[in-house]
Formats: sequence, C-alpha cells, structure tokens
Amino acid sequence: MGDGGYSDWIGRTEEHHDRVTSGPLDRLAATLDRDDPHAKDGDSVPPLGHWLFFLPDARQSEIGPDGHPKRGGFLPPVHELPRRMWAGSRIAFPGDVRVGDRIVRRSTITSVTAKDGSSGPLVFVTVRHEIGRDGEAAAIVDEHDIVYRGLETPAVKAAPKTVEPGAWRRELVPDAVQLFRYSALTFNGHRIHYDRDYVTREEGYPGLVVHGPLTATLLVDLVRRNAPSSRIADFSFRAVSPLFDGGRMSVNATPPGDDGLVRLWAANAQGHLAMTAEARLA
Repeated sequence: MGDGGYSDWIGRTEEHHDRVTSGPLDRLAATLDRDDPHAKDGDSVPPLGHWLFFLPDARQSEIGPDGHPKRGGFLPPVHELPRRMWAGSRIAFPGDVRVGDRIVRRSTITSVTAKDGSSGPLVFVTVRHEIGRDGEAAAIVDEHDIVYRGLETPAVKAAPKTVEPGAWRRELVPDAVQLFRYSALTFNGHRIHYDRDYVTREEGYPGLVVHGPLTATLLVDLVRRNAPSSRIADFSFRAVSPLFDGGRMSVNATPPGDDGLVRLWAANAQGHLAMTAEARLA
C-alpha cells in the first residue's frame, strides 16, 4: 500500500476550456447506431457525452510507443508500469451542459495508491473533474480512476464471474470500424484499440480491445433506450475484464426499483463479466 512515491502529484490541478458543438454528439449517436435527431443549440448533452470534449492535444513528437502521450505532465509518470487503462468512474449530473455552451473543466488529482494485485503491482490514480459553464456550479462531476500495470502482467485473465442475462438486454458485435470511430471521436491514440499487430504482438491480447468508456457508454445507452423519459442523476462503472472486437457481447440491466437504481453489467459471448455499473434515475 502507499502512494508509490508519487505523493507530490496529489492535489495537482489543471483547467481546460471548450465549447459544446453538435458534430461530436451526432457522430457519437451514429457510432451507437441511434436514430437521434441532429443536435442543435440548446439541446442537453446526453450522459457521458462530456467525454467528447476537452480532448487531449499532445503534439505528435510527445506520443509514446503505445499511442498515449509520454509520461509526465499533469499525471504522475509511473514509468515502471507502462500499461495504462481506464479502470472506472463515478459520475454525478447535478445540472446540464448544452450545445452552444462555453464550458470549463477543472481537474484535481485526489489520490495515488500503489497496490499488489493478483496479477502484480498496480498504481491507481484518481482524478476529479468538475465541468460546467464558467463562473457557475459544476453540472457534471466525474471521478476518473486510472490504473497502471506492468508489461509482464498476463494480458488476459480468466473472467472471475459468469452472469445471467438481464431483463433489459442488447447484444452486439463491436468491430474494428466501431472501435476506430470511437477512438477518433475521443482523439484516443491508444494503439490497443485499432492497431491489431501491436495489440497482439506487443501486449498479448487476442484482438482489438473495446474501450472501457465505449462499453460504459453502451450501458448508459441501454438505459436511454429502455427508459427514454428518465433522467440519469448519477452513473458509476468498474471494468472487470476486457472485451475484444469480433466477439459477441451484451449489455444488461435490471429495471429500476422504487429507489430509481438500475444495476447494469456487460458480458462477453460466454457470459463472463466484463463491466459492472449502476445508474440512478431521477
């Protein structure tokens, strides 16, 4: 346990500004195979749509061999653990941001924790993002967990749990085109999502890895398809095991109870758990 020697990064902050435009939201709807009308000024950004803004802008010379920006800068470098993944998030939506808004994101590193996992040493970094119109209270609060692990760690482990189908369920087969489109939408250069030669030879995966945020977005999309008139007040997810292109996957949920809580999960074709999540409907 401990901070892995990165205690100096805890409390670091940065601020970015952006403007909400309709194009990325329309392209996300297309990537999710939704038949939404084109977004227009004044429309609310759908849950998790904020991930399409404040995109990374590292120069090409600053990109590392895995397609991520080189270590350092705002996040701790964690050079000894070269693999970096999105482990999960806890997101609250106390307000709305809308197409046309000029918005600000204030980010703070709230914790850095080193752990010895079953697959080897790990370092978890949590970043709290507060997003809203400048000068106003945050409309979105996103606590983002990043995990670093070593190259020697086995890339794929046996799924820890087999799950049953949900009352709400959608099956789909993510392919290389869908993964490329989502990488392009989020300006994500991580090669595990589009470079098959790299991901199989260098990282030992059997195929292109489905983005954790894409799986989370598909879970939110399942709620939106089944409860279109409800508002998602908060959403959290935790990645459990990877999903790969060309394999059938499912997103599942139990309908909300009296407390408005929807329990969600994603699974591969064998029913092995890939992600758990919860959404609370207002």
